[in-house]
Amino acid sequence: MDKNKIAVITGASRGIGESIAIAFAANGFDLILTARNAALLTEVSNRIESQYSIRVWCFAADLSNQDGCSSFVDKVNKMNLEIDVLVNNAGVFLPGTLMDEPAGQMEMQMQTNFFSAYYVTRGLWSRLKKQARSHVFNICSIASILAYEAGGGYAVTKHALLGFSKSLRREGIPLGIRVSAVLPGATLTDSWAGVDLPESRFMRADDVARCILTAWDINETTVMEEIIIRPIEGDI
Repeated sequence: MDKNKIAVITGASRGIGESIAIAFAANGFDLILTARNAALLTEVSNRIESQYSIRVWCFAADLSNQDGCSSFVDKVNKMNLEIDVLVNNAGVFLPGTLMDEPAGQMEMQMQTNFFSAYYVTRGLWSRLKKQARSHVFNICSIASILAYEAGGGYAVTKHALLGFSKSLRREGIPLGIRVSAVLPGATLTDSWAGVDLPESRFMRADDVARCILTAWDINETTVMEEIIIRPIEGDI
């Protein structure tokens, strides 16, 4: 009996990360999930595992610091499993302008939005290299190509993640590792809670997940380098 493919997904306890986990589970992937909130992560993991005929392993970890990233990577490597897909989705948005934001806010967002992807990918790269076909998805943002007045630090970190994706793709080419940067616009998640706008102004998280699954599923000689997804009525 063939073994299921395995997807590792960070920031998987809600929103886009949860939708990505569901999409891969529905297509027969076993999952390794992480997020900061242990209770929420366990609830999501149990629900997915009970709904689909797959295995789910979950490890709560704070990826906003290097120790948390290293701890998660060590746990995954100790499982000694083959990894087919890595989705770097962990992220945080803290509003503020570059010159007036609180001390440490830039560093917090940079660690969570960029360095978590860097450390986790480095830690699992040797496993991705072993597969005949593997794929890294970095969940960037429209902010990776469009600066926000009230989100300067966030835009900087997402620009960095896009640059990382481009460089990583070059390194993955001789190894057969595909790398895709996903740039979603405003998506209806908890991040927009309390905003006085109709749901029609937002994308749905499962639409982002379907785009990612399509990028995985296309011919292995092809890669979607950058996937830009926006609400039909434009940015918010």
